[in-house]
Formats: sequence, C-alpha cells, structure tokens
Amino acid sequence: MQTFRVGGAVRDALLGLPVNDHDWVVVGATPEQMMDAGYLPVGKDFPVFLHPETREEYALARTERKTAKGYHGFAFHTAPEVTLEQDLARRDLTINAMAQDDDGSIVDPFHGQADLKARVLRHVTLAFREDPVRILRVARFAARFHNFTLAPETLELMRGMVAAGEVDALVPERVWQELARGLMEAQPSRMFDVLRECGALERILPEVDRLWGVPQRADYHPEVDTGVHLMMVLDMSARLQAPLPVRFACLTHDLGKGTTPADILPRHIGHEKRSADLLKDVCERLRVPTDCRELARVVAYEHGAIHRSSEAGPAALVRLLERCDAFRKPQRFEQVLQACECDARGRGGLQERPYPQKDRLLAILNAARAVDTAAIAAQSREQGLEGDAIGNRIHQARVQVVSDLLKTDPATP
Repeated sequence: MQTFRVGGAVRDALLGLPVNDHDWVVVGATPEQMMDAGYLPVGKDFPVFLHPETREEYALARTERKTAKGYHGFAFHTAPEVTLEQDLARRDLTINAMAQDDDGSIVDPFHGQADLKARVLRHVTLAFREDPVRILRVARFAARFHNFTLAPETLELMRGMVAAGEVDALVPERVWQELARGLMEAQPSRMFDVLRECGALERILPEVDRLWGVPQRADYHPEVDTGVHLMMVLDMSARLQAPLPVRFACLTHDLGKGTTPADILPRHIGHEKRSADLLKDVCERLRVPTDCRELARVVAYEHGAIHRSSEAGPAALVRLLERCDAFRKPQRFEQVLQACECDARGRGGLQERPYPQKDRLLAILNAARAVDTAAIAAQSREQGLEGDAIGNRIHQARVQVVSDLLKTDPATP
C-alpha cells in the first residue's frame, strides 16, 4: 500500500502558491484495509476515506469508463492492481495530473511540470472528452491562472464535446458550482472567454453569450461592445475583491441589452426591466442561491437610477432607497452600490474614475434611517391612522430629513 499527494496541492506547491487542501491517492489497498486502519468511508460513487486524524480525503486509485452522457454517466473501478499512472490518466489537465510520494519526488507521467513552466492548460488524454464538467473546470482554471494559454488541441476537443451535446447533459447544480467558483477567481473574464471560444457559453448562458457584438453609446461606453463591457465589469469586481453575490450581479446586470430592438440601437431604453426578466429565467434554470438572485435583481432594475442619483431630488432618493429595500437591508444595499461602482468603472479608459454616488447614497441612507419610525407609527395610530397612511407619514419624514441633509451638509452635494 502506497500513498501519494496528488492534484492541486502538488501543482500549487510547484508554483510557489499557498497549499490549503491536500488530496491523496492510495495505491495497492482495498476498502477493508482502509477501514481496518481507522479510515472513515465517505465516498458515494467510489471509495473515498477520511484520515482518522487529519480528516483529509484519501481515495483509492481508480479507473473510470463512460456509460452515458453527462456528469453522472460513469462506471468506476477500484482494485489493488490499479496503478498510480492509470489513476492520473483520468484527470483533466496535465498540471493537475502529478503526484508526490513520501520522499518528495514528483511523479509526472504526462509532463505537467513542462506545461507549468510553459504556462499551458492541456488535457491529459482523450478521456477528457467523456466528462463535460471538465469544460467548466478548464474555463475556471483559465480565470485562476490568467497568464496561462489554452492548448489548441484542448480547445478543439472542447468544441467537439459541445457539438456532441455533452454540455446539454450537465446538471444545473454542477454548472452553478463551477461558474460561482470561476466568478471568484483573479480574472473571471477569462472563464467566459474560454467558454465562448469553445461554444459552451451559448449552451449554458445564452443570455450572456448574445451580448457580444451589441453596441452601446460611445459617450457612455468608450468600449462600445456590450460583451466587452461586461467582462470589464467582472474584472473590476475581482479587483475590488467583491463577494460572490456582487460578482453575479455584475455578470447579469445588462442581460436586457441583448434583446434591444435593432432599430433603437445603440440606445437601450427599458433594458433594466428586460434584464430582470431574463435574470429570473437564468436563476431558475441554474438554481442560483437566494442571496445571489435577490441582489442581482435589485442591481438589474436599479443600476441606472443609482448612476443618475446625483440628479434626483429628496423624494426620488427616498423612493430609490425604498425600492432597494435599503432601510431593512442596509448591508445588502452596500453590495448593490459596489456592483454599480463596478459597472461604472468597468468601461474603456474609466477604470480609475471615482464613483461618488456610493458614498453619497450611503450618507443619505444613514440620515434617513435615523427617523424614529416607531414613534411616527404610534402617534399616527393615536390619530386613527393605519396601514398605508402610516407608511406615507414615515416616507414624508424621511424625505424631510434627506432634504435638510442636502441643504446643510457640504459633504453631500
């Protein structure tokens, strides 16, 4: 029985990156031997065990055979005679198909070290084409290692998989999982570049794919192309270290521009509502988590109004805050504003432009939240008012506070 460190831990150590997780492969063992040694079985599809002390994952060396389309269409085989090289051969990229033994020696049958040095993402064997999730994984790795290039033969393999309908068999949860991880990488635009190049984006997110080639007004968008703008917004969200809900909102805020009638281009009248409608379909199809879908909905509807908020009066500003549910969810509103900042700065030549709307609206929100709504409600009930009448009084009190602030506070122009 031999144990080897494998995969990302080996790759990242060779790149000089922090290693947070360790995966292990065990060669020459049976499940019974692992359990006798105190390992806890946790694998559903094939034997994976947790170390009795470290709780790190140890998988028995295995081979796999394609039995049907999609992510789950595999039969796995584990036995003591399965070799380390056979196990590594089923992995996605050469840079992930290396192992390290107890004395630190690197086992590298598919030349992963050479591809690390050349900064190339390359598939290991033709078995790559049997698992459509690998298309998403390669795109995600392109976003993480954004100074790596994709080997031409790997790109062609991915295109063939898309043409064969493999991507259509992916389950929504796995698509979302990989997209979410890719959105959190250093340069998320690279993920979408790769997905577009191989044709997978059109199958997975047609609402995003159709944005390339759609023109916008050059006075607002020097980059003109909506798809190019979208990628700049995503990369700005990474630069600002935004959380996942903000990055997803950045990805989906302009979906409606892909359905703008040709006769009104490059204007996009009413694209906010169309974006929100398309977003609903995307979220249902991919089963997007609630926090991401709710934030994205607010950003889709309101990013234009937030950009123009410096032109709005006190009543319009309070209505904007109410539509964003900012009084009940101020922390989420801060994330809405961060997404809007990414949108404003994700434009050609405007990346360093300040976004004063964010601080201004937060100051206005803080002032309006100081209104004692409980006291207003109690006084109104004493006067026989209920429901909408009380809400209107609270609204008017907030408008008055905002009006006073705009008149007296020089820091809130």
